[in-house]
Amino acid sequence: MKKILIVDDEKIFLMIAERTLSSSYATVCASSALEAMELYRREKPDMVLSDLRMPGMSGYELKQKLQEETGEQIPFMFMTADTAEETESRGFDIGAMDFIQKPFHADILLKRVGNILKTVEKIQGLKKAAVLDKMTGLLNKASAEAEISRLCRTAQGALLMIDLDNFKLVNDIYGHAMGDKILICFAEILRAVVRPVDVVGRLGGDEFIAFCQNVYDEVVIEKKSRFINKYLVDAAKELMGEDMNIPLGASIGCVVVPDEGIEFSELSEKADKALYAVKQNGKHGFIFYTDLSQEEGKDDSQPTNLANAIKILSERSRKRGAFMLPFEQFRVVYQFLSRLNMNYHNEISMLLFSIKEKNEASDSLEKGIEGFSDILLNSLRQSDIVTQNGKNQCIVILPQTSSSNINPVTERVMRNWKESEFSADFEVSFECGRLE
Repeated sequence: MKKILIVDDEKIFLMIAERTLSSSYATVCASSALEAMELYRREKPDMVLSDLRMPGMSGYELKQKLQEETGEQIPFMFMTADTAEETESRGFDIGAMDFIQKPFHADILLKRVGNILKTVEKIQGLKKAAVLDKMTGLLNKASAEAEISRLCRTAQGALLMIDLDNFKLVNDIYGHAMGDKILICFAEILRAVVRPVDVVGRLGGDEFIAFCQNVYDEVVIEKKSRFINKYLVDAAKELMGEDMNIPLGASIGCVVVPDEGIEFSELSEKADKALYAVKQNGKHGFIFYTDLSQEEGKDDSQPTNLANAIKILSERSRKRGAFMLPFEQFRVVYQFLSRLNMNYHNEISMLLFSIKEKNEASDSLEKGIEGFSDILLNSLRQSDIVTQNGKNQCIVILPQTSSSNINPVTERVMRNWKESEFSADFEVSFECGRLE
């Protein structure tokens, strides 16, 4: 139900307006402009019906102050006993949508308020249509590039250029109607793999773009790439039949922001180069521009020495938080540390975190484990090592940590987890132990 804020210092007119409108709308009432400002901040009404002449702050001033504070055009309708034409003229000059003379008839007030709200809905619908891609419902090229350009200058994360592999074969073999269905399914897969804080859009054809905030790690992008490629093939087989043999997939070019810059034009060019490299090297995967630029700068004729070897082995861009590894690499590290421990008897502790859904209505378990992994990485030290085990577990190695020092670690992780948006739908438990 639409909500209307009614403002009038005359109690009789405030009561009449509230009684008239409450039959069709939710209403909140204020007897002064200052009170109205507080209510507006708290209630976020769909429009304001305000008296023009009030002590302290007029209706004109109320509208101007609210718009300055919110930076938005707020739907306003004024009530006035003043019949002077200049009164209405001034009101329309500052953006009023309508006027009504006091005293007013209830049916006239209802009709005028209804007309304003219908006009606002049309404007909002036009704005929404202007920023969305008609087929997929994702942001269109212009709006996606504008929003991601803003994020590149103000946020950190990964810019992804995403391209469907061998999509033309779908149109050629099954027709453009089927191609459209694949694009719509692919858009849904992209929505599933990004979070609400991320931005995803369609650049045109089979080209897409995304910005994932606070994502830097290749392991995270690898998981997203595997998810996208798996579910794309599943969706394609469901639409075209199990005998569908088109090698559909997605190639992803990645660039880290702000490591590689903050200007969208420069970053998108680098992501495009990385995307092209994926296409040239088997498709269905991802490449970071950092990896590509290092390969391009490599001089094969230069003799290998220890300094060069160390440069090759070194971590390219050390991120905050724990070190995330795929399970197989984690196992190698575990085996090495186990050997090391046999000789030097270091204090090395381990944790196993398990996550499960609290109820059937919660989000997918994959979203839950992804959210917990992010919290875990940001709650631990750079020297700690993390991997995902199966669909619902994370294993942690804590070097130089005795059993007596594990409690502060688990308390910090669980505290951060409980403060997150995911804790309402997922439950986390853990076990402690020592590296053997």
